[in-house]
Order: sequence, then C-alpha cells, then structure tokens
Amino acid sequence: MKYFGCLWIILLFGCSSNNKSIKVKGSDTEVNLAVQLAENFYKVNANFSIAISGGGSGLGIASLLNGQADVANSSRPLNEEEINLFKARKIELRTIVFAEDATAFIVQKDFPLDSIDVKGLSNILSGRYKTWKTITGQDVPVNIYGRQSNSGTHSFVRKKLAIEFSRDAKEMSGNAQIMEGVKMDVSGIGYVGAGYILQDGSDQPVKVLKITKKMGLPAVSPLDKDAINAGLYYFQRPLYQFIPTTSWKKVEAFIAFEKGALGRKIIQDSGYYIIN
Repeated sequence: MKYFGCLWIILLFGCSSNNKSIKVKGSDTEVNLAVQLAENFYKVNANFSIAISGGGSGLGIASLLNGQADVANSSRPLNEEEINLFKARKIELRTIVFAEDATAFIVQKDFPLDSIDVKGLSNILSGRYKTWKTITGQDVPVNIYGRQSNSGTHSFVRKKLAIEFSRDAKEMSGNAQIMEGVKMDVSGIGYVGAGYILQDGSDQPVKVLKITKKMGLPAVSPLDKDAINAGLYYFQRPLYQFIPTTSWKKVEAFIAFEKGALGRKIIQDSGYYIIN
C-alpha cells in the first residue's frame, strides 16, 4: 500500500509529558477544525500537548499503522486492505464519528453554470467530456483540480460517482491549492470541503455549484444547512477519527471535549454538522 501527500499544516499546543502528548494526523478536510478544537481544548487543559498535522486521510491512517500518531482524522472509512493490515499488526482501533461534512464542487465566480446533475459531473470528472460544450455550450477545455489518491475526499467523490478520475486531472495537496487553481482558471472545476469554504468566509472568489441527482429534480447546495440536516445533498459524509486502544486513555479527555457543548459549538461554527 502506497501513501503520498505533503504535510499541509503543523501546529503544537502546550508542553507536557509523553502520557499527555497527543499526535493527530490525517485529513485535510478536518485539519482546520482539528486546530480550532485543539486551541480551545488547551485553554482548559494546559497540561496537555497536542500536535496537529494534515496530509490526507491515507497518511493519517498510515501513521497509526507505523505508531506515529494517536489519532487519525479521516474523511472516509477504512478500506479492506487497511483493515487487514491493522489486524495483522494486532492494532485494535476505536472509531469516532464526530461530525458530518459535505463536498462542494467549485468553479470560477463568473462561470456560466449554477448547478449540475450527477451524470454530467461524472462525465466531466472522468474525462468523458473534454470540453464544457455539452454542459454550458462553451467549447473550452475542462480543467480538473482534485486531490491526490491518498485523500479521503478523492476516494469519496470517486466512489459516489462510480468513476475513475480523468488522467488529466491535476492532483493538489489540499483545499487551499484547489481554491487557488480554480479561481485563476476560467474553465476549471474542483472540489473542496464545504466546511472549508464556510470557515474561510462567505466572500469567496469561486462559485459553489448546486447538485441535482438527475435533471428535473431540485438542485441542492452543500452550504444549505437545512438540506444537509435533512440528508438531501448527494455528497455529504461522516468524518471519522481512528484511535488505537493503546492511545485511548491519553486522548479520552480531548474526545470528551469534542462531544461537549463547546466542542459541538466549534464544529457547527466551523461549517460542519453535528451527527446526533
């Protein structure tokens, strides 16, 4: 199993002994939220030390397998190969589903498209449509900005659309790079976490496409909280934290903070959704 990706962000909070030093690695979708939670956790638990880093869900999971992390943030469940590797190494895990996210598909702000159906999106991202002519009438090339294969978001979108991504798709290391690529490209399309857009502010230089399951049905925005709470958006998903049982006592207080009133408020204020 191969894992690729660069470290997106590292933040350290506090200074403590090893039994209260927590390493959290993984999903770029979750990394900004994890930083917010860690900052606020440290305010009331200053004897803990928390290191937060991104790089993708696959990297976080690999770090657990290699004994280099206490928590793997992941925007996808474990795959069969990973499950077998944990079993082979006799690593028992506890799985926490602590929030829900939606994947947003973005184009440049002036792009002549407000919504797209799942079939059209599949044809675009798979490379079946090389230009936008069938969708928008414009005979301009499709430029895809996506994530690397170790990304949980990459895996989630691929599975939801039942496609393989176009070989021409640009592989970016995180949400920020995708946003930058799309806002500079008049015919670009990319995907990022809806929580990332909401957290980064409402005045974005990109347009978030509404998604409809098929032509004729209502199109739904990933930024519509009521639609997400009703389960109406096609690309919404749970967010996971995988924790080795050997690390549980160390991270238990942090997990309890996430589930408490302040943790839940931070999750919601950051643009994510609470799973009841």
